[in-house]
Amino acid sequence: MTSVPTAPEHDFRLLHDALGPLRDREQVAKRLLESSAKHSFDPETELDWDAPPEEGKWFLPPELVSLYDTPLWRGMSEEQRLDLARHEAAALASLGIWFEIILMQLLVRHVYDKSVTSHHVRYALTEIADECRHSMMFARLIEKCETPAYRVRRDHHNLGRVLKTVSTTPGSFAATLLGEEILDWMQRLTFPDERVQTLVRGVTRIHVVEEARHVRYAREELRRQMVTAPRWEQELTRLSCGHAARVFAVCFVNPRVYDNVGLDRRGAVAQARASGHRREVMQSGAKRLTDFLDDIGVLRGPGRALWKRSGLLA
Repeated sequence: MTSVPTAPEHDFRLLHDALGPLRDREQVAKRLLESSAKHSFDPETELDWDAPPEEGKWFLPPELVSLYDTPLWRGMSEEQRLDLARHEAAALASLGIWFEIILMQLLVRHVYDKSVTSHHVRYALTEIADECRHSMMFARLIEKCETPAYRVRRDHHNLGRVLKTVSTTPGSFAATLLGEEILDWMQRLTFPDERVQTLVRGVTRIHVVEEARHVRYAREELRRQMVTAPRWEQELTRLSCGHAARVFAVCFVNPRVYDNVGLDRRGAVAQARASGHRREVMQSGAKRLTDFLDDIGVLRGPGRALWKRSGLLA
């Protein structure tokens, strides 16, 4: 029978695994810079923003809509389902902008004391430029959806203000991955789906290609930090990451979308929360991330319980 490593043995394994990344941080950043030079996009010119919406096509794959396969969904007309998908696409784009603005500030804080000529800092600045373009791209998509821009709740907005002010370095990269990887999973299902609006598919394709580099950068840095950071900082990261997962899971569905398509908000929220399909979607979207966080020792102690409460971890 295979023995389960004790915490010290696990920490030693993490240290051994991290020695390579610690030595080649600059090489990783250099490769990411080379990839950015070859595979970056300008959404203003890459996408046809003047094309009208395509009749009968979705703004999200229906399986990703919060109410999919609920009793309420089964009672909705096809037109109302399409309308809900359009509003939820705009709400996700709004969430993406909120998150990317936080991320850009976290990255600026990360590089503030580091060598400005290093590949590591150059790539961070490249990523910030990418995120600026993505935020503008999402804003244009919201306009094309002809919906409101869906802001997160005031308390969550203020929590974001706290996070970008006081977050530790490993906490910042853990939060980065939380925001990027679940949306990335959803977008990988969206851009090849021919049922979806061409513009939405183009937006998600650009985002997936460029976010793949951002995820690599954040994973490499978080792995290093969970070995080299002081123990108190590691423990704080585990706890703060769990709280962030709980908040982020709530933010994924903006209840105002239900008001705007003529549904009862309270009933719709209740059915979305009770939906086994929705729970499976969120856990599938988080699976690659939670496996990684578990491997590097983030999902331990009270933080793991918070992840379970969020619904993102089975």
